[in-house]
Amino acid sequence: MITIAFFNNKGGVGKTSLVYHLSWMFAGRGKRLISVDLDPQANLTSMFLDEDRLEELWPDGRHPLTIDGVIEPIRRGKGDLAEPHVETILPNLGLLAGDLSLSTFEDKLSAAWPLCHNREEAAFRTMTAFYRAIRQAGDKADAEIALIDVGPNLGAINRAALIASDYVVVPLGSDLFSLQGLRNLGPRLHDWRKTWQELRTKNPDPELLLPSGNMRPVGYVSMQHATRADRPVQAYRRWMDKIPAEYRRSVLAEPADGDVSVERDQHCLAMLKHYRSLMPMAMEAHKPIFLLKPADGAIGAHVYAVRDCYTDFDNLSRKIQQAVGIES
Repeated sequence: MITIAFFNNKGGVGKTSLVYHLSWMFAGRGKRLISVDLDPQANLTSMFLDEDRLEELWPDGRHPLTIDGVIEPIRRGKGDLAEPHVETILPNLGLLAGDLSLSTFEDKLSAAWPLCHNREEAAFRTMTAFYRAIRQAGDKADAEIALIDVGPNLGAINRAALIASDYVVVPLGSDLFSLQGLRNLGPRLHDWRKTWQELRTKNPDPELLLPSGNMRPVGYVSMQHATRADRPVQAYRRWMDKIPAEYRRSVLAEPADGDVSVERDQHCLAMLKHYRSLMPMAMEAHKPIFLLKPADGAIGAHVYAVRDCYTDFDNLSRKIQQAVGIES
Protein backbone atom coordinates (compact mmCIF):
# COMPACT_ATOMS: atom_id res chain seq x y z
CA MET A 1 0.00 0.00 0.00
CA ILE A 2 1.25 3.48 -0.93
CA THR A 3 0.67 6.26 1.59
CA ILE A 4 0.35 9.88 0.46
CA ALA A 5 0.08 12.81 2.88
CA PHE A 6 -1.31 16.22 1.92
CA PHE A 7 0.49 18.82 3.93
CA ASN A 8 1.13 22.53 4.19
CA ASN A 9 2.21 24.63 7.12
CA LYS A 10 -0.42 27.20 5.99
CA GLY A 11 -4.07 26.46 6.79
CA GLY A 12 -7.15 27.35 4.77
CA VAL A 13 -5.77 26.32 1.37
CA GLY A 14 -8.38 23.60 0.75
CA LYS A 15 -6.21 20.67 1.83
CA THR A 16 -9.00 18.64 3.43
CA SER A 17 -11.32 19.25 0.49
CA LEU A 18 -8.53 18.05 -1.81
CA VAL A 19 -8.12 14.77 0.11
CA TYR A 20 -11.90 14.27 0.20
CA HIS A 21 -12.40 14.78 -3.54
CA LEU A 22 -9.37 12.71 -4.54
CA SER A 23 -10.60 9.87 -2.33
CA TRP A 24 -13.92 9.80 -4.17
CA MET A 25 -12.19 10.14 -7.54
CA PHE A 26 -9.72 7.30 -6.94
CA ALA A 27 -12.59 5.13 -5.68
CA GLY A 28 -14.71 6.05 -8.70
CA ARG A 29 -11.87 4.93 -10.94
CA GLY A 30 -11.90 1.52 -9.25
CA LYS A 31 -8.99 1.91 -6.82
CA ARG A 32 -9.23 0.41 -3.33
CA LEU A 33 -8.20 3.00 -0.76
CA ILE A 34 -8.60 4.36 2.73
CA SER A 35 -8.77 8.01 3.76
CA VAL A 36 -6.97 8.71 7.02
CA ASP A 37 -7.89 11.71 9.17
CA LEU A 38 -4.90 12.65 11.35
CA ASP A 39 -5.94 16.28 11.78
CA PRO A 40 -7.16 16.75 15.39
CA GLN A 41 -9.83 19.08 13.98
CA ALA A 42 -11.31 16.01 12.22
CA ASN A 43 -12.72 18.05 9.33
CA LEU A 44 -12.20 15.22 6.82
CA THR A 45 -14.30 12.90 8.97
CA SER A 46 -17.10 15.46 9.20
CA MET A 47 -17.10 15.80 5.41
CA PHE A 48 -17.60 12.07 4.95
CA LEU A 49 -20.14 11.42 7.71
CA ASP A 50 -23.39 12.98 8.85
CA GLU A 51 -23.95 14.24 12.39
CA ASP A 52 -25.86 11.15 13.51
CA ARG A 53 -22.90 8.92 12.66
CA LEU A 54 -20.42 11.39 14.17
CA GLU A 55 -22.36 11.28 17.42
CA GLU A 56 -22.02 7.49 17.43
CA LEU A 57 -18.25 7.69 16.75
CA TRP A 58 -17.65 10.40 19.34
CA PRO A 59 -19.75 9.44 22.40
CA ASP A 60 -18.96 10.51 25.94
CA GLY A 61 -16.00 8.52 27.21
CA ARG A 62 -13.89 6.25 25.00
CA HIS A 63 -13.91 6.34 21.19
CA PRO A 64 -12.94 2.84 20.02
CA LEU A 65 -14.03 3.47 16.40
CA THR A 66 -11.67 6.39 15.70
CA ILE A 67 -7.90 6.87 15.40
CA ASP A 68 -7.88 7.95 19.04
CA GLY A 69 -9.31 4.58 20.02
CA VAL A 70 -6.49 2.85 18.10
CA ILE A 71 -3.67 4.73 19.82
CA GLU A 72 -5.38 5.00 23.23
CA PRO A 73 -3.48 2.07 24.86
CA ILE A 74 -0.18 3.73 23.90
CA ARG A 75 -1.33 7.17 25.01
CA ARG A 76 -2.38 5.79 28.41
CA GLY A 77 0.70 3.56 28.75
CA LYS A 78 -1.53 0.47 28.87
CA GLY A 79 -0.21 -1.49 25.89
CA ASP A 80 0.16 -1.33 22.12
CA LEU A 81 -2.30 -0.43 19.34
CA ALA A 82 -5.95 -1.48 19.45
CA GLU A 83 -7.47 -2.92 16.29
CA PRO A 84 -8.51 -0.11 13.92
CA HIS A 85 -12.09 0.29 12.72
CA VAL A 86 -12.47 1.16 9.03
CA GLU A 87 -15.68 3.04 8.33
CA THR A 88 -17.17 1.94 5.01
CA ILE A 89 -17.95 4.87 2.70
CA LEU A 90 -18.08 2.82 -0.50
CA PRO A 91 -17.25 -0.86 -1.07
CA ASN A 92 -13.74 0.21 -2.15
CA LEU A 93 -13.38 3.37 0.00
CA GLY A 94 -12.86 3.25 3.76
CA LEU A 95 -12.23 5.93 6.38
CA LEU A 96 -9.97 5.77 9.41
CA ALA A 97 -11.98 8.35 11.31
CA GLY A 98 -10.41 11.33 13.03
CA ASP A 99 -11.03 12.55 16.55
CA LEU A 100 -10.70 15.84 18.40
CA SER A 101 -9.16 13.85 21.27
CA LEU A 102 -6.15 13.11 19.08
CA SER A 103 -4.59 16.39 20.22
CA THR A 104 -3.93 14.76 23.62
CA PHE A 105 -1.37 12.51 21.86
CA GLU A 106 0.85 15.50 20.98
CA ASP A 107 2.81 15.56 24.26
CA LYS A 108 3.39 11.80 24.17
CA LEU A 109 4.83 12.05 20.65
CA SER A 110 6.98 15.05 21.59
CA ALA A 111 8.49 13.13 24.49
CA ALA A 112 9.06 9.95 22.44
CA TRP A 113 11.17 11.60 19.69
CA PRO A 114 14.33 12.23 21.77
CA LEU A 115 13.88 8.97 23.69
CA CYS A 116 14.33 7.04 20.43
CA HIS A 117 17.98 8.17 20.58
CA ASN A 118 18.21 6.12 23.81
CA ARG A 119 16.94 2.99 22.02
CA GLU A 120 13.77 2.87 24.16
CA GLU A 121 11.27 0.41 22.70
CA ALA A 122 8.23 2.24 24.08
CA ALA A 123 9.36 5.42 22.32
CA PHE A 124 9.60 3.59 18.98
CA ARG A 125 6.14 2.08 19.47
CA THR A 126 4.79 5.59 20.09
CA MET A 127 6.57 7.16 17.11
CA THR A 128 5.36 4.42 14.74
CA ALA A 129 1.77 4.26 16.07
CA PHE A 130 0.23 6.14 13.12
CA TYR A 131 2.24 4.15 10.58
CA ARG A 132 1.24 0.80 12.05
CA ALA A 133 -2.41 1.88 12.50
CA ILE A 134 -2.60 2.93 8.84
CA ARG A 135 -1.01 -0.35 7.74
CA GLN A 136 -3.46 -2.38 9.80
CA ALA A 137 -6.44 -0.38 8.51
CA GLY A 138 -5.15 -0.74 4.94
CA ASP A 139 -4.79 -4.51 5.31
CA LYS A 140 -8.29 -4.71 6.76
CA ALA A 141 -9.72 -2.83 3.76
CA ASP A 142 -7.40 -4.53 1.26
CA ALA A 143 -6.38 -1.03 0.18
CA GLU A 144 -3.69 -0.15 -2.34
CA ILE A 145 -3.65 3.57 -1.46
CA ALA A 146 -3.94 5.59 1.76
CA LEU A 147 -4.58 9.34 1.49
CA ILE A 148 -3.70 11.16 4.72
CA ASP A 149 -5.03 14.51 5.88
CA VAL A 150 -3.05 16.36 8.56
CA GLY A 151 -3.36 19.70 10.33
CA PRO A 152 -1.57 22.91 9.24
CA ASN A 153 1.34 22.96 11.68
CA LEU A 154 4.82 21.58 12.28
CA GLY A 155 4.04 19.82 15.56
CA ALA A 156 4.74 16.32 16.83
CA ILE A 157 1.50 14.79 15.48
CA ASN A 158 2.32 15.95 11.97
CA ARG A 159 5.93 14.80 12.28
CA ALA A 160 4.74 11.26 13.11
CA ALA A 161 2.10 11.43 10.35
CA LEU A 162 4.63 12.56 7.74
CA ILE A 163 7.16 9.92 8.77
CA ALA A 164 4.37 7.39 8.18
CA SER A 165 3.98 8.62 4.59
CA ASP A 166 5.75 7.44 1.45
CA TYR A 167 4.89 10.62 -0.48
CA VAL A 168 3.84 14.21 0.22
CA VAL A 169 1.64 16.48 -1.91
CA VAL A 170 1.71 20.20 -1.04
CA PRO A 171 -1.53 22.19 -1.54
CA LEU A 172 -0.80 25.91 -1.96
CA GLY A 173 -2.80 29.09 -2.08
CA SER A 174 -1.64 32.00 -4.25
CA ASP A 175 -0.59 34.29 -1.43
CA LEU A 176 2.35 35.36 0.70
CA PHE A 177 1.33 33.08 3.57
CA SER A 178 1.52 29.94 1.44
CA LEU A 179 4.97 30.94 0.22
CA GLN A 180 6.08 31.41 3.82
CA GLY A 181 4.53 28.02 4.58
CA LEU A 182 6.73 26.49 1.87
CA ARG A 183 9.82 28.10 3.40
CA ASN A 184 8.97 26.54 6.76
CA LEU A 185 7.83 23.16 5.46
CA GLY A 186 10.74 22.28 3.17
CA PRO A 187 13.61 22.49 5.68
CA ARG A 188 11.50 20.73 8.32
CA LEU A 189 10.83 17.80 5.97
CA HIS A 190 14.56 17.50 5.28
CA ASP A 191 15.31 17.55 9.01
CA TRP A 192 12.63 14.96 9.92
CA ARG A 193 13.73 12.66 7.10
CA LYS A 194 17.42 12.84 8.05
CA THR A 195 16.81 12.38 11.79
CA TRP A 196 14.42 9.44 11.30
CA GLN A 197 16.97 7.67 9.10
CA GLU A 198 19.40 7.91 12.01
CA LEU A 199 16.82 6.85 14.62
CA ARG A 200 15.73 3.79 12.62
CA THR A 201 19.15 2.25 13.24
CA LYS A 202 18.57 2.48 17.01
CA ASN A 203 15.32 0.49 17.12
CA PRO A 204 15.82 -2.25 19.72
CA ASP A 205 13.00 -4.53 18.46
CA PRO A 206 13.73 -6.01 15.00
CA GLU A 207 10.12 -7.27 14.77
CA LEU A 208 8.62 -3.78 15.13
CA LEU A 209 7.28 -2.48 11.81
CA LEU A 210 9.07 0.78 10.96
CA PRO A 211 8.25 3.34 8.25
CA SER A 212 10.98 4.27 5.79
CA GLY A 213 10.37 7.95 6.49
CA ASN A 214 11.01 8.79 2.83
CA MET A 215 8.13 11.31 2.50
CA ARG A 216 9.13 12.05 -1.10
CA PRO A 217 7.65 15.27 -2.51
CA VAL A 218 5.28 14.47 -5.40
CA GLY A 219 4.53 18.08 -6.34
CA TYR A 220 2.19 20.91 -5.43
CA VAL A 221 -1.41 21.82 -6.19
CA SER A 222 -2.23 25.49 -6.68
CA MET A 223 -5.61 25.97 -5.01
CA GLN A 224 -8.47 28.43 -5.10
CA HIS A 225 -7.16 31.12 -7.45
CA ALA A 226 -9.74 33.42 -8.98
CA THR A 227 -9.83 33.53 -12.79
CA ARG A 228 -10.84 35.98 -15.46
CA ALA A 229 -11.08 34.68 -19.04
CA ASP A 230 -9.52 31.41 -17.74
CA ARG A 231 -6.44 33.28 -16.42
CA PRO A 232 -5.57 34.02 -12.78
CA VAL A 233 -6.34 37.62 -11.85
CA GLN A 234 -3.35 39.91 -11.36
CA ALA A 235 -3.53 39.93 -7.55
CA TYR A 236 -2.89 36.17 -7.48
CA ARG A 237 -0.49 36.16 -10.43
CA ARG A 238 2.11 38.02 -8.38
CA TRP A 239 2.36 35.25 -5.80
CA MET A 240 1.86 32.35 -8.20
CA ASP A 241 4.93 33.41 -10.18
CA LYS A 242 7.07 32.91 -7.08
CA ILE A 243 5.85 29.37 -6.30
CA PRO A 244 7.98 27.29 -8.75
CA ALA A 245 11.28 28.78 -7.56
CA GLU A 246 10.33 28.60 -3.88
CA TYR A 247 9.21 24.97 -4.18
CA ARG A 248 12.53 24.00 -5.75
CA ARG A 249 14.56 25.97 -3.24
CA SER A 250 12.72 25.00 -0.04
CA VAL A 251 11.20 21.57 -0.69
CA LEU A 252 13.55 20.00 -3.24
CA ALA A 253 16.72 21.80 -2.08
CA GLU A 254 17.55 22.52 -5.72
CA PRO A 255 18.71 25.71 -7.43
CA ALA A 256 15.72 27.94 -8.19
CA ASP A 257 14.82 28.78 -11.79
CA GLY A 258 12.90 32.04 -11.65
CA ASP A 259 11.76 31.86 -15.28
CA VAL A 260 9.43 28.86 -14.93
CA SER A 261 5.72 29.69 -14.57
CA VAL A 262 3.29 27.58 -12.54
CA GLU A 263 1.56 26.54 -15.76
CA ARG A 264 4.84 25.17 -17.19
CA ASP A 265 6.32 23.82 -13.97
CA GLN A 266 6.75 20.04 -14.00
CA HIS A 267 6.17 20.00 -10.23
CA CYS A 268 2.73 21.65 -10.49
CA LEU A 269 0.19 18.80 -10.39
CA ALA A 270 -2.87 20.98 -10.94
CA MET A 271 -4.30 24.48 -10.74
CA LEU A 272 -7.72 24.15 -9.14
CA LYS A 273 -10.28 26.92 -9.25
CA HIS A 274 -12.49 27.97 -6.37
CA TYR A 275 -15.83 26.27 -6.92
CA ARG A 276 -17.58 28.86 -4.73
CA SER A 277 -21.20 27.97 -3.89
CA LEU A 278 -20.76 24.37 -5.05
CA MET A 279 -18.60 23.55 -2.03
CA PRO A 280 -21.28 24.20 0.64
CA MET A 281 -23.75 22.42 -1.62
CA ALA A 282 -21.45 19.38 -1.70
CA MET A 283 -20.96 19.44 2.07
CA GLU A 284 -24.71 19.52 2.60
CA ALA A 285 -25.14 16.52 0.29
CA HIS A 286 -22.10 14.66 1.75
CA LYS A 287 -20.75 14.00 -1.70
CA PRO A 288 -17.97 15.53 -3.85
CA ILE A 289 -18.73 18.48 -6.11
CA PHE A 290 -18.25 16.41 -9.24
CA LEU A 291 -21.09 14.03 -8.22
CA LEU A 292 -23.66 16.75 -7.51
CA LYS A 293 -26.97 16.35 -9.35
CA PRO A 294 -29.83 18.76 -10.12
CA ALA A 295 -31.66 17.23 -7.14
CA ASP A 296 -28.80 18.52 -4.95
CA GLY A 297 -29.22 22.03 -6.40
CA ALA A 298 -26.62 21.84 -9.16
CA ILE A 299 -28.65 23.43 -11.95
CA GLY A 300 -28.00 26.00 -14.67
CA ALA A 301 -24.36 27.11 -14.87
CA HIS A 302 -23.55 24.76 -11.99
CA VAL A 303 -23.92 21.81 -14.36
CA TYR A 304 -20.90 22.99 -16.35
CA ALA A 305 -18.90 23.70 -13.18
CA VAL A 306 -19.63 20.19 -11.91
CA ARG A 307 -18.39 18.78 -15.20
CA ASP A 308 -15.22 20.92 -15.06
CA CYS A 309 -14.60 19.81 -11.49
CA TYR A 310 -14.79 16.15 -12.54
CA THR A 311 -12.23 16.77 -15.30
CA ASP A 312 -9.91 18.65 -12.91
CA PHE A 313 -9.88 15.87 -10.30
CA ASP A 314 -9.73 13.08 -12.85
CA ASN A 315 -6.59 14.64 -14.34
CA LEU A 316 -5.08 15.30 -10.91
CA SER A 317 -5.68 11.74 -9.68
CA ARG A 318 -4.03 10.34 -12.80
CA LYS A 319 -1.01 12.63 -12.38
CA ILE A 320 -0.54 11.59 -8.76
CA GLN A 321 -1.05 7.94 -9.66
CA GLN A 322 1.65 8.16 -12.31
CA ALA A 323 4.03 10.08 -10.04
CA VAL A 324 3.87 7.52 -7.21
CA GLY A 325 3.86 4.46 -9.47
CA ILE A 326 0.35 3.09 -8.89
CA GLU A 327 -0.68 0.79 -11.71
CA SER A 328 -3.62 1.88 -13.89
